[in-house]
Amino acid sequence: MDTDFGLLKASQRVEHLQKRVVRLKGLAKKYKRSEIIQNALLGISNIATQVTSLDDFYQRVHLHLQQLIPAENFFIASKDAETGLTSLPFFADQQDSHPSELYPDQEISTLLNAGLTGYVLRHGVPLLCDDNKFEELIASGEIKSLGSPSHQWLGVPIKSQDVISGVLVVQSYNPANTYGELELELMGFICHHISGVMERLEHHEQLEQAIVERTKELSKAYDKVKIEVKERVKAEELQKALFEIADLSASKVFQQDFYLRLHRIISQLIPANNCFISLIDDDNMLSFPFYVSQRTTEYPASRPMQDGLTEYILQHKLPQLWSAKEIAKMVAMGEVYAKSPSLNKTQKMHQWIGIPLMINGDIGGALTIYSLDDEHIYQLKDLELLTFVSQHIANAIERKQAVESLKNSYELLEDKVIARTHALAELNNNLQQEINQRRKIEAQLVHDAQHDGLTGLPNRCFLMDRLSQALKHFRRHGLDQFSLLFIDLDRFKVINDSFGHLEGDRFLIETAKRLKSCIRENDTLARMGGDEFVILLDSINATEDAKDVSERILHALSMPYQLAEQNFISGASIGIAFSGHNKMITSESILRDADAAMYQAKANGKGCYVIFDDKLSLQTKQQYDLEIDFKKALDRQAFDIYLVEVVDFSNGEIIAIEPQIEWHHPEQGKIEHAKMKHLAAQYQLTLDLDGYIFSYLQNQYQSLKQQYSKDVSLHLSISSQHIKNKFVLRNLKNTIKSSNINVNKLMLFFNEKALVQDTENHINGFELISQLGVNIGIDGYGTGYSSLSCLSFLPIKALKLDNDISKHLLNEKQLQLVKAYQLTANTLNFDMYATTVDTQQQVRQFLELGYARGQGRAISKLFTENKISTNHALNQLNING
Repeated sequence: MDTDFGLLKASQRVEHLQKRVVRLKGLAKKYKRSEIIQNALLGISNIATQVTSLDDFYQRVHLHLQQLIPAENFFIASKDAETGLTSLPFFADQQDSHPSELYPDQEISTLLNAGLTGYVLRHGVPLLCDDNKFEELIASGEIKSLGSPSHQWLGVPIKSQDVISGVLVVQSYNPANTYGELELELMGFICHHISGVMERLEHHEQLEQAIVERTKELSKAYDKVKIEVKERVKAEELQKALFEIADLSASKVFQQDFYLRLHRIISQLIPANNCFISLIDDDNMLSFPFYVSQRTTEYPASRPMQDGLTEYILQHKLPQLWSAKEIAKMVAMGEVYAKSPSLNKTQKMHQWIGIPLMINGDIGGALTIYSLDDEHIYQLKDLELLTFVSQHIANAIERKQAVESLKNSYELLEDKVIARTHALAELNNNLQQEINQRRKIEAQLVHDAQHDGLTGLPNRCFLMDRLSQALKHFRRHGLDQFSLLFIDLDRFKVINDSFGHLEGDRFLIETAKRLKSCIRENDTLARMGGDEFVILLDSINATEDAKDVSERILHALSMPYQLAEQNFISGASIGIAFSGHNKMITSESILRDADAAMYQAKANGKGCYVIFDDKLSLQTKQQYDLEIDFKKALDRQAFDIYLVEVVDFSNGEIIAIEPQIEWHHPEQGKIEHAKMKHLAAQYQLTLDLDGYIFSYLQNQYQSLKQQYSKDVSLHLSISSQHIKNKFVLRNLKNTIKSSNINVNKLMLFFNEKALVQDTENHINGFELISQLGVNIGIDGYGTGYSSLSCLSFLPIKALKLDNDISKHLLNEKQLQLVKAYQLTANTLNFDMYATTVDTQQQVRQFLELGYARGQGRAISKLFTENKISTNHALNQLNING
């Protein structure tokens, strides 16, 4: 029993040992396989450091992989990251040929993407495919059947940073060779290991390819640079030669040395062992200032122009390069050396270059180079180079000739200079005297330009300059102020009219002396023109200083003047403006302020002074604004025209109408005709205002004839400015001619004061206007003191009293004077018109004085507004009287 138990126990131990042996054998086999795998992977790692191309790498990976698994059928698919195309960089198969051979008509990338390889690329996961799985994928449309059917197909994606870059594939056609999880894991491990190697090798190949391409590019660039350097060297040599030629032309070397150095420069550019320069002189002779030859050392003598090669070049004016055959052909054809065969020395020449030289704007010579053998063959580029250089050589020769000519001329000139030095010295003395005289004249002209010719005082130009300096000083030093006095003499016109212009000049000279005695030396007294003077009081302490000076001036000018052996008392009106604290003032503005204050002083009764202040500034601004409004209203034709009827007192008939103008100003109210004429004269718009009224008459003439009688006359008072200038007078004549107004019914009235002041122009103007058939009259009569003799020979048809006369019929003398005006008109057979008849009393007075015609508000109201008969109207006047 014990024996049986022992046997049983031994049997169990043997069985246990057998199991352990089996397990140890499995472990040993597994360890052996792990060792093989490890060695294979180490081999693959070593391959990465040894191979230099992807093809070599793929082949050696295939060899190591066959040591691990059945891998006779093995290929690698690679996907380009940029293009997305799939390729087969390595393919090994026992059954099928390369896909490009099996399917030559299809693109390899399309084929791979349609099969199992494309499936792995799309899904990015390993695939172990047998027949069942293959049929299932075909049935689902995931893949297409390509190539021979395999027993098993194993594909593992190659990834780099989660990007699929290819597929590693093995397949088995033999059922004995099967793949399982171990092979799948092994393939995945290999793919992970070789992806970096593939990427590095691909990058290495790309880098090598780029290096090859770059090397080719650098080689081409190097060749190009070599050519450019060669051209640059030639250009530098040419530039150096041109600089040397330029320096040579400016040097003072002798003529022979000059040409020798020219030849040396040419020889640096082109072989020139045989060279000569020929020139044409003024006698049409051909000379050779430079000649060098390998055959002779003698210079050829000068000769007349003949028919040699040099003459041929000079005649045709073109550079030429000829060979010996071409020269012989020309000789045979008689183009050269036909008339002078003794000059022909070309038999032993190999090549000949001739270039004409342009000297002083014409062909003046030639540069010639020839060779006796073929040691150096001249080409067209040599001809072009020499042609370019010849231009600079010609310029150098031209400058050299000019220098030589200048030298000769200078030697001749020295003799003339010595001969003329004495004469020039005398002339210089005379010229110096002339210059001194001219300087005196210029100084006098400058003085005259800035001073008044009569009084010797500074004029407006000088004053404005001094005023500008005062303003600059005022702006720099605000505490210092100055004052401007604008002085207008009273009764100066009376002096000229009574004593004549000579006494008027004496009066102005005396006034200038008195004014100068009232101011300091640093003050400026200037005459602005006429009877206007301006004083600049510089650096005053207070306004009282200007007032004191004004008081002294008024006192000095109030003293009697001795004119034409008579005592004459004048006076002055003074406007004062201060610099104040306004630093925005200008020379013109302060002068304008002083002028405005002067006019206010004249309005206050003359013989006084007025200081420009804010109130006066407001008035000035209002006047300025009124001027602007006046001009705008004239442009917009915003003035109103009303008609004043001229009535015959005897029968109440309207014998004429006179248009008058008024303006309804938005702020100043209605401005009547008299003030409108005054404003127009003040703004120098009299001609425009007259044209405005005449345009109204022309436009309304037909309706006026319908409203009034066809025989009614038109009275129009116009300015004498229309006849003071021939161009304005011509414009007036053209306006009258082109109008639709009956000129026989038109009477133009001119002011009596203007007639007295400028009788000559009025006489000429009246004569030209009357030739048109227009009637002429004088208005404002009774204030201008025109002589009866003047009126008697003028083509005048009517007189019209001054508007103010009707207001002064207050005493017997005035009535007798007005009656005398009417008697004068009757005597000269003039029509006489009363004006501004505003009351019925004035109507009765004019009737009693013998006036039969007139115009005014009283007449319009009595004869036109009441529409009563003439006799009744006259009776009304008598009854009321």
